[in-house]
Amino acid sequence: MPLKTLFLNPPSFENFDGGASSRWPATREIESYWYPVWLAYPAGMLEGSRLLDAPPHHVSADETIKICKDFEFLVLFTSTVGWEGDQRLAEAIKAANPSIRIAFVGPPVTTSPDRALNECTVLDFICRREFDHSVVEFAQGKPLHEILGISYKQDGKIIHNPDRPQVEDLDAMPWATKIYKRDMDVTRYNVPFLLHPYIALYSTRGCPAQCTFCLWPQTLSGHAWRKRSTDDVAAELKWAKENFPEVKEFFFDDDTFNIQKVRTIELCEKLKPLGLTWSCTSRVTTDRETLKAMKDAGCRLLIVGFESGDPQILKNIKKGATVERARAFAKDCHDLGLVIHGDFILGLPGETRESIRNTINFAKSLDVETIQVSIAHAYPGTEFYEFAKTNGFITNERMEDGGGHQMAHIEYPGLPTDYVMEMVHRFYDEYYFRPKAAFRVVWKAIVNRDVPRLYVEAKAFLKLRAERNRAVKEKRSRQADPPATVGAGA
Repeated sequence: MPLKTLFLNPPSFENFDGGASSRWPATREIESYWYPVWLAYPAGMLEGSRLLDAPPHHVSADETIKICKDFEFLVLFTSTVGWEGDQRLAEAIKAANPSIRIAFVGPPVTTSPDRALNECTVLDFICRREFDHSVVEFAQGKPLHEILGISYKQDGKIIHNPDRPQVEDLDAMPWATKIYKRDMDVTRYNVPFLLHPYIALYSTRGCPAQCTFCLWPQTLSGHAWRKRSTDDVAAELKWAKENFPEVKEFFFDDDTFNIQKVRTIELCEKLKPLGLTWSCTSRVTTDRETLKAMKDAGCRLLIVGFESGDPQILKNIKKGATVERARAFAKDCHDLGLVIHGDFILGLPGETRESIRNTINFAKSLDVETIQVSIAHAYPGTEFYEFAKTNGFITNERMEDGGGHQMAHIEYPGLPTDYVMEMVHRFYDEYYFRPKAAFRVVWKAIVNRDVPRLYVEAKAFLKLRAERNRAVKEKRSRQADPPATVGAGA
């Protein structure tokens, strides 16, 4: 028997959606959670294992420590934002169960393995990049020095084993949905623009796009695009539909789901007979024929990273897309009846007050169903981080406000962080307080019988909006009235 293993997406800030579940770890404006798909694969390879996704199940740190007493091996997926708290949790777990072995996985330990091992002395090892087979081999008894892709300490010296090749045969991996059925309550997962309850899974790994800010392709999944066979994907969804009758929507949470036209259309032909409602990520380069095939196969919504409405910023971040192409894509989706959730980021390289205004106006002209406005975060390991660090644009290393909510931490000449924070909420206000947009949100809630859900989400958003606006005002007040300097003779 392998070591009894707990795969943990750890408790952190209240309602924190991070680590194994999100490319952009943060506490959202509205409580929402993605699935910890990365942890589900190795959990499916080890008999007697358990996947504990603490945040959506509201499992506290104390409860987690108690649960860990029954396990021999802990695999914890950490994040840059949650690193300090994850380290303290691991130390407490080790104190309560001295014999437990502990491994950390995730972007922070990939980019800074030495720092992780030096700061968190209870770690037995860390995994760099994809970790599925590394943790499974350890649980099955393989010695540390024989396991590829890990780093560990031996006699006070840090050892970096050779890199592990990326997983190529994705069809050989377990189905994540079977681990959801075994270990998780799918009704705990909510994303405001998806039908509830929903289930997320991957049909591919990696992303060939070169976006400078994107975390996972640069630190975890890589740029090599690998795909499951369409038969395997369709078989998993058929099983999931039968085993989760309460689920209203399935979401392909791939880095880029439909980047290859032929494969997308082939998969759609196999999904169509299943009668599913599904959604996915998409790039604006997807053509109309592919979008139509997706719609005909049951696709309802696309998450689209528009990022900016400023042509120069799109070039700066190597988006590989243009404003004109984005407009044509949005028109095709509107014509075909595909819903768009648009993602935008303020504070990317080259951002100015004018470019922010361009992006707000651009978003309103697209008139997509819902939007997410994020603050640019320069995560270690990304090209964006190196750019910001080299040029001295990082004002501090903290990306959150003490509760996990995003805070601006990059400041360009003439663009103070408090202005970026203010414009995030002005963006939302200008977008959603248009009569057309407000009516659309309310009407969809009525049609989908989600009015109570909309009320809770609106209340949470407005509360955070008020707190952030108050923080901006307080910062400006401190800047306007600096403390008096005490004279030398005082």
